[in-house]
Amino acid sequence: MPISRRTFLRSAAASALLPVVERPPTHLLPGPDGDGPPLAERAARKGLFYGCCAATAYLDDAGFAQALGREAGVLVPEWEGKRGRIERRPGVYDYSAADRLAGFARRHLMALRGHALVWHLSNPGWLDEALSVPGASDRLITDYIARVVGHYRGQIQSWDVVNEAVEVEDGRPDGLRASPWLKAFGPGYIDTAFHAARRADADAVLVYNDYGLSAADPWSASRRRAVLALLTGLRRRDTPCHALGIQGHLRAFGPRFDPDVFRRFLAEVAALRYRIIITELDVRDDGGPTAPAARDRAVADLTRRYLDVALDQPATLGVVTWGLSDRYTWLATPAEHRPGTPPPRPLPLDDALRRKPMWHAIAAAFDTARPRTHG
Repeated sequence: MPISRRTFLRSAAASALLPVVERPPTHLLPGPDGDGPPLAERAARKGLFYGCCAATAYLDDAGFAQALGREAGVLVPEWEGKRGRIERRPGVYDYSAADRLAGFARRHLMALRGHALVWHLSNPGWLDEALSVPGASDRLITDYIARVVGHYRGQIQSWDVVNEAVEVEDGRPDGLRASPWLKAFGPGYIDTAFHAARRADADAVLVYNDYGLSAADPWSASRRRAVLALLTGLRRRDTPCHALGIQGHLRAFGPRFDPDVFRRFLAEVAALRYRIIITELDVRDDGGPTAPAARDRAVADLTRRYLDVALDQPATLGVVTWGLSDRYTWLATPAEHRPGTPPPRPLPLDDALRRKPMWHAIAAAFDTARPRTHG
């Protein structure tokens, strides 16, 4: 009998979702640097999980694919699970790219996270037009979720059901983003999405995912308040949301990280009876020294301080980095990287797939984390 994703919530180890089969020996061997077991193994020893995102094209890179299969226990489609890739035309579903990633995960005995069902970005053009029509049907939400979650029923460790619904700068008292979803259906679209996901897969772990929740600056504080209000409302209405995904896009030379502020926030989330997943961890290193070694030290230091707080919270289930190697990171795209500045180094492995100080920081955070069973 397949193990349910609720068993995953109790144990947190990615292997709890998989057949009781040992991973291939190559996964458990030390990495090419010869400095110990991979991150997934270190996490699992403490009842946690480690994963990362990847895109289908990266699998054609044999060296990267080998590193991915070795280091990660959970795989997240970077783009292939978004609606703009799956439903380019109304009612026409193309799972081929996401299915390729799912196949890689199965072959390497990895769990799979779903990202993301309802978002204000990465939607097909026809959808934005349909949402703008007066009296638009909420089947634009429910039909899509039923089809996609149903397609992957039993394969997905957890779903980011609603992504980034908060934007305090839009000026609403509730802090919600003035997205096409909100304009079409009001705040209830969030509940609609979670209920639809629950109907499509009664055992799925359902996650609300957002960013800007970690720093000590006023903007982050306002976002934390808005997210807590959202989670409180979901709990009060008995909406089936089980966990908060905290994206964890950090800045080594940006707003100050205050561990006490972050610790209090995590405790408030846990008090509402939500689990916590660090879902998209990377660390920008722009704005600091040009020497890679100095930037790497700053990235590693922030990563360790951040994860020590996150993993000290018993409600935390695991950590997902938004990428594995500097060879493939969204922070190197023209939209994010300023010409003439050093290439970004925000991830655990460098562009030659060697373990960096950030890798060692994550490894040390897992090694020193308190064991938990998430009972």
